[in-house]
Amino acid sequence: MSDTTVEFSPAAAPLAEKLLEPAREIIARYPVGRERSALLPLLHLVQTVEGHVSPDGVAFCAEILGINKAQVGAVATFYTMYKRRPTGDYLISVCTNTLCNVLGGQEVYDGLAEHLGVGHDETTADGKITLEHAECLAACDYAPVVTVNYDFAIDEATPEAAVTLAEQLRTGERPTPSRGARICTLKEMQLQLAGFADEREGAVADGVAGAPTLRGVTLAQQHGVAVANFDIDTPIATTKPARDESAKAVKDPAPAGAQPPAKHEGKIASVAKKAAGAVKSAAAAVVDKAEHAVEHRKAGAPVKAGDVKDPEVRAAEARNPDASTPTPDPAQTDVTSVPTTSTEAAGAAKNATAGDGKPAGDSERGESIVSESTAAHREQSPATENPGWQNAQRGSEEKK
Repeated sequence: MSDTTVEFSPAAAPLAEKLLEPAREIIARYPVGRERSALLPLLHLVQTVEGHVSPDGVAFCAEILGINKAQVGAVATFYTMYKRRPTGDYLISVCTNTLCNVLGGQEVYDGLAEHLGVGHDETTADGKITLEHAECLAACDYAPVVTVNYDFAIDEATPEAAVTLAEQLRTGERPTPSRGARICTLKEMQLQLAGFADEREGAVADGVAGAPTLRGVTLAQQHGVAVANFDIDTPIATTKPARDESAKAVKDPAPAGAQPPAKHEGKIASVAKKAAGAVKSAAAAVVDKAEHAVEHRKAGAPVKAGDVKDPEVRAAEARNPDASTPTPDPAQTDVTSVPTTSTEAAGAAKNATAGDGKPAGDSERGESIVSESTAAHREQSPATENPGWQNAQRGSEEKK
């Protein structure tokens, strides 16, 4: 990448003037062909200038890596440490996950939100502080905890201590944290996350683990709890030891030509083998029974000479004839029904002969049927009585 000239777009050019050299240094850390893996530190590098990942920052990362902006945006929107809008100089995070919440984490967050007048992922009007609640800050032994720009600032926090810290930061102070590195601005922290050392004097503290972290060791020492045969000076093996083949030597080798001893099966193995044999026998019995049933069903079936079809197949073809099925004789399939009673005969006489299947009104016959039906309905329903489609009042019960 260092030997390649990149023509930056107008959007990415301003950042390229400031970040091109450190960006090339970041990309050089990765093998040839794997340069796009540098996207994560490059996004942090962009935030050292702008305090967030702007559209111009997305364009710069995409163009220097030779990928499209959608790929950069997918990464930038996935991780919460990449901010997509301007963020304050100090990002205060309050853990509100299970243990911190039980020990007062939510009260700490609520106290800060009320004092600063902002909510989650919001920045104060002076641009100094952005507040957020975090799901976990990996310090349950100090719960509840508060961090400033991802460095621990308050252990076993209280609402009062968090508000005091926020006010000190707003006035330009950088109070000493309870443990960990010195408090820095968000842009200074992004430089470290991009993989560069913080050049400030005393930027990184050399604090040791506190009492809560060492609580388990302290209790073990007080009560004499120790792992049997544990030696703290024993080196930890970095590779798997080779197998000692000489340990496989047989103490009493068998005479030449002797057959190896029979291998005895365990109780579980023998039971499993018997169960498998039983299953195979049952499956074979089912198959034999099915074949016998088919033969029994075909026995005695009336089959014409030369016809080898199964009766059920022949019946199915009769129900669903195809091109190879003979056409039935119309003379033998006349199923015209004949009235058997006087009532059926009277009903059949009133029914008009079926026409060509057209809807009523599509033919002269249909129109005559409709007109006759309408006239008969009008005679039976005079205007004095209330039909369903008129909005007149209904008649009395006597008229009904």
